[in-house]
Amino acid sequence: MEEMKSSKKPIRWNVFIPCFVVIGGAAILGIVNNEWLTTVTKAVFTWSLSNFGWLYQIVSIVTLVLVALLAFSKIGNIRFGGAKAKAKYSFGSWFAMTLTGGIATGLITYGVNEVLVYFGNIYGELDGYGIEALSEEASYFALGRCFYNWTFIPYAMYALSGVVIAYMYFNRNKELSVSASLTPLFGDRVTKGFWKAIIDILSVLAIALGLASSLGAGLALIGTGLASAYGIAQGPVVWFILTAIITATFTVASVTGIDKGIKWLAGLTSKIFYVLLIALIIIGPTVYILNMANVGLGYWLDRFWMWGFDPYTVGGEALVTWWTMYDWAIWIAYAPLMGIFFAIIAYGRTIRQFLIINWILPASFGFVWFAVWGGTALDWQIQGKADIIATIQEEGAVAGIWEFLQHIPLGFIIIPVIIVALIAAFSTTADTMSTTISALCTQGARHDEEPAVWQKIVWGVSIGLIACIMVAFGGGEQGVDGVKYLAACGGFVVLIIFILQVAAAIKVFFFDKETKKDIEEGTNER
Repeated sequence: MEEMKSSKKPIRWNVFIPCFVVIGGAAILGIVNNEWLTTVTKAVFTWSLSNFGWLYQIVSIVTLVLVALLAFSKIGNIRFGGAKAKAKYSFGSWFAMTLTGGIATGLITYGVNEVLVYFGNIYGELDGYGIEALSEEASYFALGRCFYNWTFIPYAMYALSGVVIAYMYFNRNKELSVSASLTPLFGDRVTKGFWKAIIDILSVLAIALGLASSLGAGLALIGTGLASAYGIAQGPVVWFILTAIITATFTVASVTGIDKGIKWLAGLTSKIFYVLLIALIIIGPTVYILNMANVGLGYWLDRFWMWGFDPYTVGGEALVTWWTMYDWAIWIAYAPLMGIFFAIIAYGRTIRQFLIINWILPASFGFVWFAVWGGTALDWQIQGKADIIATIQEEGAVAGIWEFLQHIPLGFIIIPVIIVALIAAFSTTADTMSTTISALCTQGARHDEEPAVWQKIVWGVSIGLIACIMVAFGGGEQGVDGVKYLAACGGFVVLIIFILQVAAAIKVFFFDKETKKDIEEGTNER
């Protein structure tokens, strides 16, 4: 592969214009009547999960099993691009881009908060199982449930989309698009006309709105941190400045391309993550962390199948619908576009290597992160060193992280590092996705060509503006609720596309004669 060139190919206006209009319309609606937007989208989202939670759960388990079969069977020997294809990125750079490109601010935001929400039964998450808040079993449950929500199942969703898109593009010479991943089911007609446009439009909208909601929540979170640590009052000026910094960061990184901007930013973000993890292992209660990691893992595995198939009947809506199913909706909304980015940087790698980097390692990293951060937070709450639960009850589900950090040794150093990490983490995800959205809006996009610069700028600025508008006009974190629920509704729509991708993967990898030839070629190469 040569140095990436800037693409001058024509724009897919039938995808670009509808997406731009809907995103702009959501921003305008957020200004005019944010309360109505929130009410309607929440109602639609609640209805979708109340009626189709069972389907989300079945799809998630099937995806997990399918990805495992691909990774540990002879199918894993298939090399993207053929036996002679050479990888461009080192394993370190590749993992940094996939890890930081896929999690945004999630690990930092919820590594402490979600664990303590469960432990304190703040919104009734323990009621379905009759577990007493603040008990020993509540601590086991808190870590075990976070391991379930943040490790192997969600990353399997990303990996499944990525592996089928990469295989169809590199080995079957199909175009680089979501619709092309469905050709094993529908043939080439799905890559033409109305169906191609609608599939790609829905995929772009889901992730663009998802990024806007993530940025909005991130703005509110960083603003809360600035107020808590430095006494800087939240308000439109602060939110505008933060938006400008974050948007400029990820837009510039996207414009400079994968090899320069995105690769560099991903490397920086991953190093910050590694340093924070190591620092807390040293600072925190190390033995307690290790013990609770074991117990939490055992608790999760012991209840895996019940958790895996429960649509909310056993665990209750407070836990299953508003945490796990909401997460599944967002991960599925992101999966097709995230899959395209993962495919772009996977040339020359085998399916097994792809799944190690995009499924096993990030899931393992999530396990370690929640064990260390969540375990430390549990210990400090139990020992009375910090009252994180009270902070969450008073200020909201994501506020506990700042109470936690106020009590951490060397907090005056770590708190600004966390703020920088939040900005860098979101920027890494946003720049990969603005590049991918631009590619999907370009006719004949290729993995070794950069989309037009103006497109990257338009999408980057649009995502930043909608987030800033929703926060400023909605009055903080609650201002992005409308876009958050809209993004989750997008996940419900994309669920249909994702199910078709799962079916396409089963058909092409297990029943296609041409794939068997690729498997033999990959096996002989070994």
